[in-house]
Amino acid sequence: MMLATQRGLAVLGPEVPGSDLILTDEALEFVGALCAEFQPRIEALLARRRELQSAYDAGERPRFLTDTAEVRAGSWRVASIPADLERRTVEITGPVEPKMIINALNSGADVFMADFEDASAPSWANMIGGQLALFQAVRGGLEYVDLTRGRHYQLDALDSLATLMVRPRGLHLREAQLELAPGRPAAASLVDFGLYFFHNAKALLERGSGPYFYLPKLQSHLEARLWNQVFGFAQRRLGIAHGTIRATVLIETLPAAFEMDEILYELREHSAGLNCGRWDYIFSAIKTFRRDPSWVLPDRAEVGMTQPFMRAYTQLLIQTCHRRGAHAMGGMAALIPRKDDPAANAAALAKVREGKLREARDGHDGTWVAHPGLIPIAREAFQSVTDAPNQLGVLREDVRVEAADLCAPPEGARTEAGVRTNVRVGVQYLEAWLRGRGCVPLNFLMEDAATAEISRAQLWQWRAHGARLDDGRVVDEALLRTIVAEELDALRAATPAAGASPSRLDLAERLFTQMVLADELADFLTLEAYPHL
Repeated sequence: MMLATQRGLAVLGPEVPGSDLILTDEALEFVGALCAEFQPRIEALLARRRELQSAYDAGERPRFLTDTAEVRAGSWRVASIPADLERRTVEITGPVEPKMIINALNSGADVFMADFEDASAPSWANMIGGQLALFQAVRGGLEYVDLTRGRHYQLDALDSLATLMVRPRGLHLREAQLELAPGRPAAASLVDFGLYFFHNAKALLERGSGPYFYLPKLQSHLEARLWNQVFGFAQRRLGIAHGTIRATVLIETLPAAFEMDEILYELREHSAGLNCGRWDYIFSAIKTFRRDPSWVLPDRAEVGMTQPFMRAYTQLLIQTCHRRGAHAMGGMAALIPRKDDPAANAAALAKVREGKLREARDGHDGTWVAHPGLIPIAREAFQSVTDAPNQLGVLREDVRVEAADLCAPPEGARTEAGVRTNVRVGVQYLEAWLRGRGCVPLNFLMEDAATAEISRAQLWQWRAHGARLDDGRVVDEALLRTIVAEELDALRAATPAAGASPSRLDLAERLFTQMVLADELADFLTLEAYPHL
């Protein structure tokens, strides 16, 4: 269809379930106004990202800013925390699919982050269907029937559900089915935020909650400033009190780690803290130092939270947040509990417990899990340290983090097994994404776009710098093509059992190989794959 509203957006996409309810003239005019006001600023900020990356490619390092030293030295604090965000001990995340939303809100977690970004493939049907499902969930009416299994899912009582937060797509993404002007697709971040806020903000307030968000992939305080301006504009336009919106920023890019104080300051009237987005942070580190031969990572499995550069960033995040009265959220446990091997399951759960206990002892206020089965483990780990709703009083004045600590290259081995894991995860995830699935269980881990990004970026980095495996072989084009071919033969043999599409698998292999062997590291695999979705 092709619809347009005065001062609104043109709709290029076909009618899908929810179109009539979500894409009203009033909603399109609201989102169109957001795009008209802020999309040029987004484009300028994306150009600034490219300029900074060029400087990093030339050998510069991210640094603490000199012109914002007064902000870092000041005694300001963020706004007080809303009652239903006081306790965020365990947060669960997942795609904006009805079954997932119901299970997550009913799971016993304190917060559910409904994810339009890395956990959802941004097909038109998925994005509008996600908005419809959230519209129904906010009002307690979301239901889902699994015809294959003959099961019916529905929400528990509203007052027993996890607090809802929503993550819109990143600033770099566009929504091809909505146009601000001919040939100019709308900013996906403003579409996701705008539609959800327009339809649900007042309903959330009526039930004693509010419009709460997670903001992904910010790289600077200037991008946080933009979001603060978006929030102010949206609240004024709908007649909602300033400061009603609350947002947690994911610190999942290395440049943002140098501006955490400034990011909180820009959002201080709307802040709900910062979060350690561990997987995207590793991907961002690869991208930031992509031209530096001294900064070549070991296998992904070796880049854990105890690596010095990861430890430095999480400790600095806790110190920064608590000094400002803001929540400091820990990272993701992506494990999927398994029933086939009790011993392996017990060992894996023990590692999850160890990681969550470390976060609690460090002073984090809560943590993320990808599966409901991990909620009791994460909660017990935190409750063994404190029964309080948060740890804002843990100021971590002992922490001393310098720029060099955040930029220290990790150590560890590079192995053929690591190459093969990257190929399997990258191609399988991309194949599923191209079929409309953004959250994929692989090898008892819940993989999303962030881990697939690590997989392809790491292989690109190893090839670009001629890295050697532990057996002495150089990671070059010939080795990668050989391993990709072998792994794809195995995946094709397993395709019927895995439910994959042969045509999508061929396309995924082609896109993945192109990105790994390209002269330049692509900014995001989702940008490369989006035209094929």
